[in-house]
Amino acid sequence: MVSERLQHQRYELKYHVAEAKALRIRDFVQGYLDVDEYSALQTGLSYPALSLYLDSDGLDTHWHAINGNRNRFKLRLRYYDDQPDTPVFFETKRRENNVILKERGGVRKSAVRWLLAGHMPERKHMLNPNDHEALVAVQRFCHRMLQLNARPKMHVAYLREAYENSSDNNVRVTMDRQVESQPSARPDLIARSSRPHLVFGKTVILELKFTARYPKWFCDLVETFDCVQMGAAKYSEGIVTRGEDWVHRACSSDALVGEFLSAENYPGLFEAGSAKV
Repeated sequence: MVSERLQHQRYELKYHVAEAKALRIRDFVQGYLDVDEYSALQTGLSYPALSLYLDSDGLDTHWHAINGNRNRFKLRLRYYDDQPDTPVFFETKRRENNVILKERGGVRKSAVRWLLAGHMPERKHMLNPNDHEALVAVQRFCHRMLQLNARPKMHVAYLREAYENSSDNNVRVTMDRQVESQPSARPDLIARSSRPHLVFGKTVILELKFTARYPKWFCDLVETFDCVQMGAAKYSEGIVTRGEDWVHRACSSDALVGEFLSAENYPGLFEAGSAKV
């Protein structure tokens, strides 16, 4: 799944809604937007969105979110299945005051372990070797990763129902269900965690996204369905609801198992094209 309709700069408003209300909101939104091309292919209009979040051992990016820092970022690998030949996107999502800035580049899954071991990306690692913008985005990601000494910390998975304009991507609405998280220090791009934590229970996370003016019909939607804006940081909420020790214990256990699986001890394992993820 590769989309060229990424909103690089936008505003995001998030709401928690019950399933019954989400179904009524679906009918309302379909009067203004089209089902996006990936949702349209799925039964139930939802496709899996999978992420591996990176953070420091002190969980710095998590605490920046919890403390409400107006200028912060998070690092994640976004992918859509666990097949070896599909892409993974190295994605940096930044907040500058109220604006969300996102940049990402598509990488071959065979190069993931090599890059997370601390090596800088080359064109051969990229999904499209001729996409200079994507290469620069992954280079910046890796620089931030090294500066923060960030490592894999958490798998997050959910089902996304998405709507967008057919002519452009200035407005987008998503509804995320079954948000699950599980700590892991391993660079594995799995489709389902073995012991997932249901972060928001049965609550649906509604997100209203726009790049320019706030659409009037967004206001109508919020008023009609009595939606109250609130935070819904999937990575951080998982930690808040289970506690930091949950992450530290799981990652320490994973680190012991993988102690000798490093680029220094087994350089051939992490060469692009040889690692199986």
